[in-house]
Amino acid sequence: MKNGIYLITKNQELFNDQSDIIPCSITDCVNYLSNSNYIAVDTETEGFDFSCKRLLMLQIGDNDKQFVIDCRSLTREDLKYLQTLLSNESIVKILHNAKFDYKFIKHYLGVELNNIHDTFLCEKILHCGKEDYGFGLAKLVKRYLNIDLDKSVRNRFTTTESNPFTVDQIVYGANDIKHLHYIYTKQLEEIQVLKLKNVLSLENQAVVVFAEIEYNGLDIDREAWGKLNLKNKLETKQNEKDLDKLLLSFPEYSRYKAFKQYDLFLSEDEIKDSSLNWSSPSQVLKLFRTIVPEIENVNGKKLAIHKNKHPLISSYIKYKEKSKLSTAFGDNFNNFISCDNKVRTDFTQILDTGRVSSSNPNMQQIPAINEYRNCFICPDDWVFVSSDYSSQELNVIAYGSQDPVFLSALRNNEDLHSVCAELVFGEVWHNAAEDNCAFKLHNQKCECKEHKKLRTHVKTINFGLAYGMGPKKLSETINSDLKEAKDLINKYFKAFPQIKIFLDRLGDTGKRTGMIRTFPPFARLRWFETWTPKMYNDESKFMELGSIERASKNTPIQGSSADMTKLALVYIHKKIKSESLPVKIVMTVHDQIDTICPESFAEEWKVLMTEEMNRAAKVIIPNGLLKSETSITKKWSK
Repeated sequence: MKNGIYLITKNQELFNDQSDIIPCSITDCVNYLSNSNYIAVDTETEGFDFSCKRLLMLQIGDNDKQFVIDCRSLTREDLKYLQTLLSNESIVKILHNAKFDYKFIKHYLGVELNNIHDTFLCEKILHCGKEDYGFGLAKLVKRYLNIDLDKSVRNRFTTTESNPFTVDQIVYGANDIKHLHYIYTKQLEEIQVLKLKNVLSLENQAVVVFAEIEYNGLDIDREAWGKLNLKNKLETKQNEKDLDKLLLSFPEYSRYKAFKQYDLFLSEDEIKDSSLNWSSPSQVLKLFRTIVPEIENVNGKKLAIHKNKHPLISSYIKYKEKSKLSTAFGDNFNNFISCDNKVRTDFTQILDTGRVSSSNPNMQQIPAINEYRNCFICPDDWVFVSSDYSSQELNVIAYGSQDPVFLSALRNNEDLHSVCAELVFGEVWHNAAEDNCAFKLHNQKCECKEHKKLRTHVKTINFGLAYGMGPKKLSETINSDLKEAKDLINKYFKAFPQIKIFLDRLGDTGKRTGMIRTFPPFARLRWFETWTPKMYNDESKFMELGSIERASKNTPIQGSSADMTKLALVYIHKKIKSESLPVKIVMTVHDQIDTICPESFAEEWKVLMTEEMNRAAKVIIPNGLLKSETSITKKWSK
């Protein structure tokens, strides 16, 4: 076979005047590529939802020969000839944004791709933290080959089988895979130099699991969701009425009293007592500035620090929380339900810290309360088996700092936040103990009123460490003045000097080098775009250095936690596949992984899943103190 572009189609009209495009059979394609060490793979589709949108074109090939397959003209039986080739574990499959192609290939060809190199993820690993760098295929082709890739052709694909693909479309599809081979080679060179081989392997294996989660989806009880939506709407409307009444209970706001004669054509439920539109941020801001002139806006975080300054502000915050639930998870949520009645989120696999996010819908923002999560169900006679790490980030901090108090509390299964609070507050803590205080007796979480308050303050710092929390953020969170927050942090670090040394070392590394890594063995790398070598001793760069310092402190904590959860996903997926277990992974949120399986297999799977979770934890935290907790439920639960 000579080098060039080959087209596999049953629509022979294409070959009348297009001699540069070579006709070919699927058998010829498979025979040629079967001995390859790596092949590039790409798809063109009718849309984003594989469950109801068609696979139009499949492209596979190497540097010399690119095979463009017209999937519109071929049956699924025809496409099955590709199964052996695409499932061959010894061949590296190079894709760009593999998660998307994986789902269509599995749905239409019955193949679960393996041994993947995702050029999109690899580029993100190499340049993590460079937000405006550009990770689309056109950006990579320009960066590595200095070729301008015309992506506009992608929007002109036709789904009509009687219309042959144009030459432009065929060449476009072929070029998408032809360039991948060169990018793959150059990326591996950079990966080697930056010592990122382990994290690349992790992400390339994890992308298969994220694709599987999106493929499997979550079943939703539409009736239960509808009832919850209606309840939220009614509660939001009632909260509005309560706000009206509260507003008018203050004589100075009597000007907001509504004129009823203007509301003759409204139903009784729609008639408002006040003329203020609570859903209008500008109107609410104007009102609140008469109470607290320095209020910047009425967004949640900015407003929360003023919540105790007036009952209207605290009541409005509660109203906004309920209103957000009604908006974000109300009628619009139906737009995220696929053709087969499943909800499928879209994972972004690598953020700056290495964490994962999701969108359309954002399943990480689904309220953790079971009222919402229980609307997601599994088939009859199946159950959820879910596992999450107990105090994952605190264990990462304990291991990284080697703080003896943290390690001892975790080792002895004591309540860490209370142990910390005792050291920070000393005599104040001891004097606040009530009769039968569980902490005083067994170092466990107690119900003492004052202990709860003190414990919450320390808990805020403990978890805040993982997000670079400073005095200002702490003061806003615990509703204290700045001095009190600074004093509390000073007391905390006086009680835990090893943690201060650990965090200061991380912060200084980022400021000196412009980058920071997660824990071994992955050592994920995050760059700080604005950093320059001269910045470290430049007093005018104080603000930028402060931002870099905070990010340098939290990235190894969050990123190592993310590495661990991704590794657990990989281990669990391999366990399921290697032993052909009747289990599906259906969701992951932060450090929780959710699977479904037949109820008859649940207890056995619970043990196996816990083992894989704990095995992944030991790779990053070898002391074995971090354990997972696994539960069996009929509906998705926290």
